[in-house]
Amino acid sequence: MGLNRAEGSGQRAERPEDSLRGRCALITGSTQGLGLAAAKAFAAAGCHVVIHGLPDPERFAALKMEFSLWHGVETMIAGVDLRDPDEIEGMVSPAIRRFGAIDILVNNAVVRHVAPIEDLSPETWNESLAVNLSAAFHTIRHALPKMKERGWGRIINISSIYGQRGAANRVGYVTTKTALIGLTRAVALEVVGTGVTCNAVCPGTTETPVHEAAIDTLMKNDGLSRADAEKKFLAGKQPTGRIISAHDVAAMLVFLCGPTSNDINGSIFPIDAGWSSS
Repeated sequence: MGLNRAEGSGQRAERPEDSLRGRCALITGSTQGLGLAAAKAFAAAGCHVVIHGLPDPERFAALKMEFSLWHGVETMIAGVDLRDPDEIEGMVSPAIRRFGAIDILVNNAVVRHVAPIEDLSPETWNESLAVNLSAAFHTIRHALPKMKERGWGRIINISSIYGQRGAANRVGYVTTKTALIGLTRAVALEVVGTGVTCNAVCPGTTETPVHEAAIDTLMKNDGLSRADAEKKFLAGKQPTGRIISAHDVAAMLVFLCGPTSNDINGSIFPIDAGWSSS
């Protein structure tokens, strides 16, 4: 049996919390749901964090205090409009000046619109393209030069099960989540040999305020237990009949930035409880 390199040398393997301490992680759409879980996971690993969301001074102040008290990391707050490329630069550039680089970039922000294509307005379509896809292009192009200069960086694009499967009445969401996978693969090939990687994660139905509200409604209206409400909500989708933990998805994001992830590049990771296999 071969020895782990660290065991053979008498040194312990580097832990993720050691390798990420002091780095800067920017997570778009990180004031709730999966984005907030990711921000907390990176902060727990010792990263300074740039939290992004819709402007909300009270919410921002509470989050900044929480991250400082619980994790002892520096926190920047960015209430910028991702539909505007200039505002995106106004989020990324100050973070680079403050922390030296954005070492970890998680493109998570999303808008969802449910409607048949003939009822979807051009304005709504354009918003989906801007927030779900073009914002990732802009954050990457601004953050990547410093990553390359430092010889290390991690870009993770949050796609979806709907980046791999179609769905009716969700043309904007399906199109942009599919395109994020293409963006991931293209960027991954451009950064080969630079110390930077680019990967995508495709969650199934995960803990979000929207999904929680739907499950609560089923529990109240149909008199169901939490477990039975989840099964009904997920019927025909996730084979487990169980909502995916945002904490578990966040742990995967941290792993992709850890010391054993150097050769994971251009990969697409489903976290969908078997949905994409059914």
